[in-house]
Amino acid sequence: MSTVRAKKHLGQHFLNDKNAAQRIVEALTPSLGFTQVLEVGPGMGVLSDFLLQKTAYETYLIDVDDESIEFLADKYSELGNRLIHGDFLALDFSKYFGDKMAIIGNFPYNISSQILFKILDERHRVIQMAGMFQKEVAERCVAKPGSKEYGILSIFLQAYYKVEYLFTVKAGAFNPPPKVLSGVMRMTRNEVEKLDCDEQLFWKVVKAGFNQRRKTLRNALSAVVQKDKMSDNPLYELRAERLTVGDFVQLTNEIANSR
Repeated sequence: MSTVRAKKHLGQHFLNDKNAAQRIVEALTPSLGFTQVLEVGPGMGVLSDFLLQKTAYETYLIDVDDESIEFLADKYSELGNRLIHGDFLALDFSKYFGDKMAIIGNFPYNISSQILFKILDERHRVIQMAGMFQKEVAERCVAKPGSKEYGILSIFLQAYYKVEYLFTVKAGAFNPPPKVLSGVMRMTRNEVEKLDCDEQLFWKVVKAGFNQRRKTLRNALSAVVQKDKMSDNPLYELRAERLTVGDFVQLTNEIANSR
């Protein structure tokens, strides 16, 4: 098999810019201590070519596309069970990976949020991620309080990771070219093992706040806590987009204590 057809329903846009591919791979930091790297959606292996030259870690590839798997199995016959035919979103990490690993990829744009939430679910073992997303998604991930891009994804990721926007890639670097610009970002695990609050309630508070982001939190959070149980904390008079992770932790503790 000499090539793989990009499939629209899988959100495939194969990167063909080797310089960009190398920059993404070089964004990983093996000195953090991970010895395994999982590439998501390798397609025809433009990132894989650079990853497999590295000796600091073992590279694993996962793809749901039958045609890609057949192509990659022929191209990298040495991979064996490190070539995984399956859905990343349904992957049981414990079958393949230890307690320190990294994830990399030119990620399918149609499931980018689900991919990021899967990484969050595995944050105890995923200590770094480097990869390509739709530029707009990457900008939301790195956004700071007060910006219109700042939202649920920004809060959840930045609670557990240092998130950095690295560089932009134009549509011409892909086959077929997407209709949007692409952005490469890196997430590196911070020292927060657990938030200093009820984490389930924290997620509920953040979601409620941003689901009605035009309202002040005193109104937006009324479904989570009764208004008469809210304190005079000035944070309640702000919109969700103005609060830091620490502010949301503080409000979550107040709400937990008022119940």
